[in-house]
Amino acid sequence: MTAHHCSQCGSHMVLATIGERQREQCPNCGFVAWRNPAPVAMAVIEHERQLVLIRRSEAPLAGYWAPPAGYVETGESVPEAVIREAREECGLDIVLDELSGVYSQADVDVLIIAYRAHSTGGRLIAGDDASEAELFTAGKMPAQTAPEAGTATDRWLHGVILDVTGPWQPALSR
Repeated sequence: MTAHHCSQCGSHMVLATIGERQREQCPNCGFVAWRNPAPVAMAVIEHERQLVLIRRSEAPLAGYWAPPAGYVETGESVPEAVIREAREECGLDIVLDELSGVYSQADVDVLIIAYRAHSTGGRLIAGDDASEAELFTAGKMPAQTAPEAGTATDRWLHGVILDVTGPWQPALSR
């Protein structure tokens, strides 16, 4: 038995095999608590021929440099979320150029949708979940070692950051 309660009727949820997987289900009303990854929108922004990165002030990877990113909210599309997150975290207005990649991993509860973009206005400034916002030229990216300790999300996100910033990374780290 689990410690969770049904969001529909308040009964204690139990584990049941549904679709060959263990899922929480309410024995009273039949409600199934599906666990789905939360979508995260990421902006890989070129500004003045340089890459925009923020230093993350919150987990995962607090203290690491990364492209602006955040959860897609109900009522907005993924592209709208990418544009909003860029404005909130680094102060820039952007236009999306292309989908860069979609990243997921079985033991991580988020799904990252990354877009390449370029700035069209605003002012580069750290905001929201960022302690700093900086521009980096190709080959002059900050060295960031993989997290030795931390969660599966930390290790996975580090790999995603390396992938989406690949064109700007020094040749030896690719």
